[in-house]
Amino acid sequence: MRVVLTHIPDSWAWMRSDLLIRILPFTIVAAGVEVVWRPSWLGVSPGRLGVQLGFVAVAAPVLFVAASMVQLWLTRRRGAISVPADGGDAWFQAGYYAVNGPAEEAFFRGLVQGGLGAAFGAPVGFLAATVVYVLYHRLGWAWADTLATALAGIPLGLAFWLLPGPASLLGVSIVHVAATCGFLGPGPYLLKRFGFV
Repeated sequence: MRVVLTHIPDSWAWMRSDLLIRILPFTIVAAGVEVVWRPSWLGVSPGRLGVQLGFVAVAAPVLFVAASMVQLWLTRRRGAISVPADGGDAWFQAGYYAVNGPAEEAFFRGLVQGGLGAAFGAPVGFLAATVVYVLYHRLGWAWADTLATALAGIPLGLAFWLLPGPASLLGVSIVHVAATCGFLGPGPYLLKRFGFV
């Protein structure tokens, strides 16, 4: 099967727009809640640091590889993939995802899951945040890619809820970055570089 490789013509222009439209509002809302109310359910704490870092050590590489493999499967179905122009662009995109991941986690995991979990119980918070997180990606993605985000949303939601210690965005944010880098940017770059696409 022939796969069409495409490149984002100007990564920085797209990211600058995305920062203003999406990432900045998520960050402002979460930061506002933290500054005004300082709720423990928001997860702005290291939690039990050893537990958080242990989760990262196991889940980050697993979700990076899993996200890359899902992207490979989807690429073979759709016949196209967006790949960074070169290694520098892949690193640049990874840096952007290092900003994106914590902002999305603060909003979806901290505010939605933590807030609804505190108000209505942890299962309600987990379910609502996971559904909203997945469907939110439909704003710019095809259904197959949107549904693939559940492969990160479910384990991250469970980790935020079930890891021992106080709620923490630390582990889930780092693992979110790894999963995103597997699905977009560095993952597709490596799939191309090693001849999978």
